[in-house]
Amino acid sequence: MKRIDFHIHTVKSALDAAFAFDLENLKRYVAETKLDAIAITNHNLFDGPQFAEISNALDIVVFPGIEVSLDCGHILVIADNKREDIFNEQAKKISDATKDRNTLALDDFLAIFGNLSEYLVIPHYEKSPAIKGDDFKRIEPYASCGEVDSAKKFLRAIKDESKLTPVLFSDARISTDMEVLPTRQTFIDCGELTLSALKLCLQDKGKVALSEAHGNKLFPIFEDGQLLSTGLNILLGGRSTGKTYTLEKIRVRHHQVHYIEQFSLVQQNEESYAQDFNDGVQKSRSLFIDSYLAGFKVVLNDVIAVDLRADDRAVEKYIKSLLDFATDANRKDTFSKAALFNESLFPLSDDSVLQALIGSVRQLIENVDYREVIARYVDLQNLKKLAIELILKLWEKKLEAKKHKFINGLVQDIKIQLGRRTAAVPIQDVDLYKVSLNKKKVERFTKIVKGLQNEAVISEESIQSFRVVAMKGEFSGAGEIRKASGVQTAFREAFDIYSEPYEYLQILLSNASLTRSELYKLFCKITYRILNKDGYEVSGGERSEFRLLQEIKDAQNYDILLIDEPESSFDNIFLRKEVNQIIRDISEIMPVVVVTHNNTVGASVGADYILFASKEKEADKIVYRLYSGYPSDRILHSVDGKEISHHEITMNTLEAGSDSYEQRRQSYEAIANR
Repeated sequence: MKRIDFHIHTVKSALDAAFAFDLENLKRYVAETKLDAIAITNHNLFDGPQFAEISNALDIVVFPGIEVSLDCGHILVIADNKREDIFNEQAKKISDATKDRNTLALDDFLAIFGNLSEYLVIPHYEKSPAIKGDDFKRIEPYASCGEVDSAKKFLRAIKDESKLTPVLFSDARISTDMEVLPTRQTFIDCGELTLSALKLCLQDKGKVALSEAHGNKLFPIFEDGQLLSTGLNILLGGRSTGKTYTLEKIRVRHHQVHYIEQFSLVQQNEESYAQDFNDGVQKSRSLFIDSYLAGFKVVLNDVIAVDLRADDRAVEKYIKSLLDFATDANRKDTFSKAALFNESLFPLSDDSVLQALIGSVRQLIENVDYREVIARYVDLQNLKKLAIELILKLWEKKLEAKKHKFINGLVQDIKIQLGRRTAAVPIQDVDLYKVSLNKKKVERFTKIVKGLQNEAVISEESIQSFRVVAMKGEFSGAGEIRKASGVQTAFREAFDIYSEPYEYLQILLSNASLTRSELYKLFCKITYRILNKDGYEVSGGERSEFRLLQEIKDAQNYDILLIDEPESSFDNIFLRKEVNQIIRDISEIMPVVVVTHNNTVGASVGADYILFASKEKEADKIVYRLYSGYPSDRILHSVDGKEISHHEITMNTLEAGSDSYEQRRQSYEAIANR
């Protein structure tokens, strides 16, 4: 990343308060902020001798420039160092034209500079006085970027596709009394600091940042010092030059690498591919299924502990013991007449509701994000008092439960001893409340399962022009249940009572091949439909396109993404509209390397770094060599000091040579609408 400040004043003009230029302070500013390039842009004037003095005094790139005060706003015009003489003449015309009134009409400005495409043009954009409306439309075709006056406006513009690339500069007066150094500069992901390279980079928002930490960096990918960008890398080269070998080398030497190999996503057999595709979609979204069914899993785990048959047997025993006790009243003796002989045990309370309530109150107390909203309705001190009282209540219940458990143990022991000493039949213990509650749980469980089995859309997700629609419904056969279980076991008996959820659960529980923690997946079927932009099911070719987009999207869980020649499997329209954008997006969070021969990818994706694989003959032996550099660099370099023309390799690799490119260009122009 290069740090630049292209808005620096060194000469007082009629638009400035009085200040005296200090070259030493400029040196200090450049050194302490580690600037790589600056531009001198005084109001309506260019001081050639002073510019030469500054250029000679600094060991960084210094561009000649001017800030022109137009009737409609301010604009920076920065020239190539090689055009300084021509620029000097034009700047003098600006000075003469603004001598009396300090501003210039837009028409006069355009007439003086003529072809603005030869300059780096930066209008005041979201900075006063900004150029707006129809005047801005006349300037916009020449503007590489727009100057803003705050970090907030920079961040807002960088995210808005309709806005120019923003830049933030100091607009500083380098004076003798300057104590605090300016803090506003822009970082640009650029190699050579030439005007043409800067213009190219500044038009790409992905190459501009407010800090070095938020921009791309170069890091060594191999032991020989070969560099790679932390952003998007394009790997070019002819056939058999080592491109795939390079990707494989990266994959082997680094951990967590996702490699999308050439042709790996293209369908071979329609039927098998469709099945594999659907299975892949289902598998990739297993986390969603787990999340969607999480609540049902809790309900199921509660119902698994319910045994209605055991409850019925317990009630029958209780009723029979009551009848026997009444019938055999004459058999009562001292032991059976004891108060504890038929004493019921204390029911043990469930504290889960109270514990959950305490947790909810604590969450309200400790929440920071919504503190103001909570405070408008609930007093924080009262919440703390409530939490304390609930905790005391929980302690009280736990102590009571401990006492009840101890007493139950004593009573149970005494009842056993009494029962051994009498012929009377004791009344069997049964918790009728628990029996009734279990029946209600099963009824509620049945209702929940029936609701899950009602067909409905439960989720929609967009991936570029595709929509992934998740639906729930019933299983249509034992085979579908077996597939969902992932276990090779019979489900015919279970499916026969699939419409009776509790009985169905009992059959599943009796199958030793099934894991209890996975049973929640076997009550309703969740399927996915992939729809194209027109809302129809995807075709064979569209499945491959979706898989590529999904593979790229899923790569965010890895550290590096490698893609080998996507153009071998997909058409240019899809690559340009869908793939390029998602590749750019993911390259913002991880290094991406794309091998390509296709100008739709190589030239238009907006790479951050270029690598070129070359097969060369040296002293009767074959040498494989990698050249690399920034997209704006005219020369690419290898780690052993070799050089190659960037333009030449681009034309030969992406355009099949200059002649072919020229022929295609002329053909396209001939058929264009005029």
